[in-house]
Amino acid sequence: MTKTQTKSSLSSLPSVDSLLRTETAQAIRPQIGSGRLTTLARQITDELRRELLASDAGSPSADNGSRASLLRKAEERLAAAHQDETARELRPVINATGVVLHTNLGRAPLSEAARHALADKAAGYCNLEYDIVTGERGRRGPRAEDLLADLAGAEAALVVNNCAAAALLVLTVLAHEAETIVSRGELVEIGGDFRVPDVMAQSGTRMIEVGTTNRTRLSDYRNAIGDSTRLIMRVHTSNYRIVGFTKTPTLESLADLAHETGLTFYEDAGSGALLDFTSYCIDGEPVIRRSIEAGADIVSFSGDKLLGGPQAGLLVGRSEIIERMRSHPLYRALRCDKLRLAALEATLDAYARGVSEKEVPTHHYIALSAPEIKKRAVKLINRLLKNHESVELETVAGESASGGGSGPTSRLPTVLISMTHPRLTANQIEAILRRSAPPVIARIVGDRVLLDLRTVAKSEETDLERAILSLPA
Repeated sequence: MTKTQTKSSLSSLPSVDSLLRTETAQAIRPQIGSGRLTTLARQITDELRRELLASDAGSPSADNGSRASLLRKAEERLAAAHQDETARELRPVINATGVVLHTNLGRAPLSEAARHALADKAAGYCNLEYDIVTGERGRRGPRAEDLLADLAGAEAALVVNNCAAAALLVLTVLAHEAETIVSRGELVEIGGDFRVPDVMAQSGTRMIEVGTTNRTRLSDYRNAIGDSTRLIMRVHTSNYRIVGFTKTPTLESLADLAHETGLTFYEDAGSGALLDFTSYCIDGEPVIRRSIEAGADIVSFSGDKLLGGPQAGLLVGRSEIIERMRSHPLYRALRCDKLRLAALEATLDAYARGVSEKEVPTHHYIALSAPEIKKRAVKLINRLLKNHESVELETVAGESASGGGSGPTSRLPTVLISMTHPRLTANQIEAILRRSAPPVIARIVGDRVLLDLRTVAKSEETDLERAILSLPA
């Protein structure tokens, strides 16, 4: 553009004030506030200015350079920007992927009791650190910790905000400026760039690697013990398994070695199951009570994985070690808030009453059989076909996954709903479902969209039907 043409184009650019006075801006203002609206308006006008300056056109066209057309374009972009922001808000989604502990979708869905506990017990004032019996300051989350200790068969328990925090606290309190022995085959990286060596380094402990990736003997641990050794650490490998020519000492033998040499034995159990899930086709996950019975002095695991509760780092073990961690300054930075404790307490209560398979969604979803899922799928398909002539639906055998780093080699037999459309690709179908309200998150395999009702609550089926019926006829 010539200078004259550029000046002419820029003079047609709508001002921030004129954009704020449009009907679109006025409709959005109550939803996001004047400050955020003004910020978006400035961003859009700046974006249009840059585009005009970079344009190769000889002069502004009636389509993209007139004052009216630029204002319309600015309005459209303002509406789109607001829509994009709204899509990024935390919102419920329907998980039709069949991945029970889907990290991107918030992992474990909370039980009804846990949801009620958040609203009814913890949303307002509560006795978080107040002993109603004595009228004095009390311990944070005593019932959750007592339930946890009982269920794990441990002397005591402590709750922090996630499992990485639990590991950091253990290593800092028990082995700061000392040595921790760990097998090379257990130096894992879990989702979100959580690496065991990095956490160990942050704690101030010196990591002593023993054995090889696939084989570590008890003698490797014994030969590595020195005057500065404080901990023997066993790390559950969570999201991968080494198979074939492998060897690793039992928990009992590691605990015996630690105790005969005056050391502490710590197990980072990862997902940490309070129940044995092998009957549900999930193998290789440590049962916390068995770890304690095997002699582990302290065990850490997650609250939002196989336990099915809120995100939390759970610690169980000897009371002397638990109290050392509770009194350490780092604990204050890592402790849980009242909301997590309320949800955790309600979740643990279901286990204590022996009704977790019925009341805790994670346990319930894992326990569902393929015939049960097929029965629901067939009913859903029959309802949909009565109201939608174009969509093609059928059941196919498939597999669900526990997810969240639990049972990476385990698969749960399921029955999937396969969906195709004569005029839409699988990607187009998936996009329509994803943009529905609430969003439906599905899988694509080949040219088909697959829905797994294992992870869809019965109360969500109406919304799922509505999303599918929104596909073009």
